[in-house]
Amino acid sequence: MGMDREEIWFEPGRDRCAAWLYPSGSADPSPAIVMAHGLSGTRRDRLGAFAERFALAGVTALVFDHRGFGDSGGERDLFEPRRQLEDWAAAIDCARRLDGVDSTRIATFGSSMGGGNALAAAAADPRVAAAISQVPFLTMSQAHPSPLRVQARMIVAAICNRHLPAVGQPGDAAFINAPGSEAGWRHVVAIGDNSRWRDRASARWLLTSPLTFNHARHARRLHCPWLVCVGEADRVAAPGVAIRAARRAPLGELRTYPGVDHFDIYDGPEHEVVVTDQIEFLRRHLQPSARGNLRN
Repeated sequence: MGMDREEIWFEPGRDRCAAWLYPSGSADPSPAIVMAHGLSGTRRDRLGAFAERFALAGVTALVFDHRGFGDSGGERDLFEPRRQLEDWAAAIDCARRLDGVDSTRIATFGSSMGGGNALAAAAADPRVAAAISQVPFLTMSQAHPSPLRVQARMIVAAICNRHLPAVGQPGDAAFINAPGSEAGWRHVVAIGDNSRWRDRASARWLLTSPLTFNHARHARRLHCPWLVCVGEADRVAAPGVAIRAARRAPLGELRTYPGVDHFDIYDGPEHEVVVTDQIEFLRRHLQPSARGNLRN
């Protein structure tokens, strides 16, 4: 990677979460942003490209793996929405206690299902100062529609407490099976940082997902500024739910990107446009100190 980072750990329970810390380098106490993917994604899967830019803009970045995924401890590939939110709360607490961080200026940042988590974690903590959700997956209603036979196979896997592939082709019993999505995600993994992503996640949570993964409901009561970055051509997380949620949030700020699909934002010109919008948002709401090597 292009800048120094530190390996740190925090403990939301008996198992540890692995995280990277990208210091802002500011002489003054800096704001911080807590970052993660969702579902099976890990910190190594191109989140560093965003974290580096935030740190260069004066915002310390803490990028973590949920328990069960990436470099964190815990049962492998166990996805539970409530447990991921416990990890977020612990990560935010860890960021507040870091040397050189202003505990009153903490933001959350999530991508895809992590975008839903970033919203929910901010809504649960009145001290969070801002939130960013990019290509957010907020409810299961956004998922690409699958034939009934595919839905049935996934529900059987959930009832039997089995695992399912994270990505697949249209018609596959996989969590993400929109057209082009498997190739899109595998590209993100390929350009990541020595990715240790695994193509599987537990399915049992699907049985309760209408209750445990319905983060759009938090938008109306969100206390802090919330930037929602939506790809207008998103086939993984249908954009309508996120657009409406952003408009319901008291301090919501919506950015939409024509022609941009779910995994287009991790590199290339689409990445540049999105991260520039995010840095501008963080500057306005977290007010980081200017740095000598500041750049967009």
